[in-house]
Amino acid sequence: MPSFDLRLSTLRAAYRAKATTPAKLIGELREKAAALDAEFHLFIHLLSDAEIAPYLDALEGHSPDSLPLYGVPFAIKDNIDLAGIPTTAACPAFAYTPGESATLVAQLIALGAVPIGKANLDQFATGLNGTRSPYGKCRNSVHPDYPSGGSSAGSALAVALGVASFALGTDTAGSGRVPAALNNLVGLKATKGLLSTAGVVPACRTLDCVTYFTATAREASELLALTAKDDPRDAYSRANPQFNDASAFGKLPAFRFGVPSVLEFAGCAESPALFAQARAALEAAGGVAVEIDFAPFAEAARLLYEGPWVAERYSVAGELMQTNPDVVLPVIRDVLAKAPGTTAVDAFRAQYRLQALKKTCDAVLDRLDFVLTPSFPRPVTLDELARDPIGPNSLLGYYTNFMNLLDYAAVATPTAFMANGLPWGVTVFGRAFTDQYLLSAADTLQRAFALPVVGGGTLSGDASEGAARNDRVRFVVCGAHLDGLPLNGQLRARGARLVEATASAPRYRLHALPAGAGGVRRPGMERVARDGAAIAVEVWELPSAELGSFLSGIPAPLALGKVELADGSWETGFVCEGYGLEGATDITRFGGWRAWLAHREDEAR
Repeated sequence: MPSFDLRLSTLRAAYRAKATTPAKLIGELREKAAALDAEFHLFIHLLSDAEIAPYLDALEGHSPDSLPLYGVPFAIKDNIDLAGIPTTAACPAFAYTPGESATLVAQLIALGAVPIGKANLDQFATGLNGTRSPYGKCRNSVHPDYPSGGSSAGSALAVALGVASFALGTDTAGSGRVPAALNNLVGLKATKGLLSTAGVVPACRTLDCVTYFTATAREASELLALTAKDDPRDAYSRANPQFNDASAFGKLPAFRFGVPSVLEFAGCAESPALFAQARAALEAAGGVAVEIDFAPFAEAARLLYEGPWVAERYSVAGELMQTNPDVVLPVIRDVLAKAPGTTAVDAFRAQYRLQALKKTCDAVLDRLDFVLTPSFPRPVTLDELARDPIGPNSLLGYYTNFMNLLDYAAVATPTAFMANGLPWGVTVFGRAFTDQYLLSAADTLQRAFALPVVGGGTLSGDASEGAARNDRVRFVVCGAHLDGLPLNGQLRARGARLVEATASAPRYRLHALPAGAGGVRRPGMERVARDGAAIAVEVWELPSAELGSFLSGIPAPLALGKVELADGSWETGFVCEGYGLEGATDITRFGGWRAWLAHREDEAR
């Protein structure tokens, strides 16, 4: 069976070189998918030639240069609408045929992508293993004794088996991250509301996210940048901040990442060492590991199925369970059985507890750039799931179930293969709207381990882009805003934290400006062509949302500019307008503001 490299950059190059055409490629992929389906059960509905034809016809007159996803084949989890094709949610009795596509699907088609099929899933997206479907159990793409992971089972398999460049899944409890980790893929669970869920059959409407499955983090970054848009059709849609746009993807600057002080591996002999390797790779990339208490995250995770949110799932399948229970799989009925007894009092009490946990967990994340965990404690086998459909499935969600409840973004990324060949990976997660930054961390890991990627080849070396960005801004201060000095409170009041004390490049002169309001002296840093010196500075990090209010209070002649640091990097910081240096005192010889202040104190004694 032929192998295809369907990565976005490779496919784009092939189309430009006229090595293939969308019609030819997708015809070959349909044949390959049909051959694989008997064993892997990855599609519920593989589109026919006639059903694909309108999408191919729409590409006429376009090219890879006019449509960013020109001729790119993608798969759609069958709880996401594609106009004119039945949506089943893996329950034939529930099926309906939508008149219009889900917003995200329509966006992708408008960008030139071509849908090839509706992918299999755990029924009603309730499960993390991929075996809960009347359309067949989905086995792992690499090892026949293990499941594909779910609920977005067929979506992950479509990419892992090389019949789609990317796939859409959904992720409420880990349904996009677990199958990604089990199949050597990147699984992006973006911030809630960042990708529209209009046209998606709900699992838990307040928590649902759409997932991208890709071979690489870079591809997920590109797809997110193209489609993260506010959607009037989706009441839960949220606008993407500019700091989380495509340019935020790049090489990680110095960073701090959390690791649970106590890790759960459920007796797995290999996973502890594999996780230690991932931690070491991030440390080698410039990260500082900080151990955290994972208990509040784990408690939040338990709320998803032990708390009242199971009733939200019941709101979708409950009526069908009551009127025709036999059409719903027994394991799904068992999972949802307690939902009718859940009360509004239960729901509010659980929300109160969740809010308390979120406050605790947010405080942990506030001092970090992201957290690193395994994607699951250990893999479970198909035999285990056959003996106990619920226990092993729940184990797979230990590191995933809390994410949407706490409103965090997450990326699963492959980092290893186990001794038996099964893919293994980690997840990086962080604050809402740090998606591109997290994808940068995933890219760092992929390149560090240089694993084979779907389609062939490996990733290695550094990303070529600039520095990655998150929801924090690094700001260089050199005077009264230094730690402990009179104006430092303006930074701390805005949630800023000190990143490092360092020095500028040796290209600056430092001046003491006349005292301003309140008698506070301020420095003026001047970049010069010659006779410059290194000036002692501090780098602070403050929330992007607070930067405007901070800058609005800065008096003339100080201004915002870029300051070159000793390591050659450039950061935002204070500079001084040239006119403001009239009458100022050159204090460069002291090497910094603190040293000058100490000199003045000595003179006053």
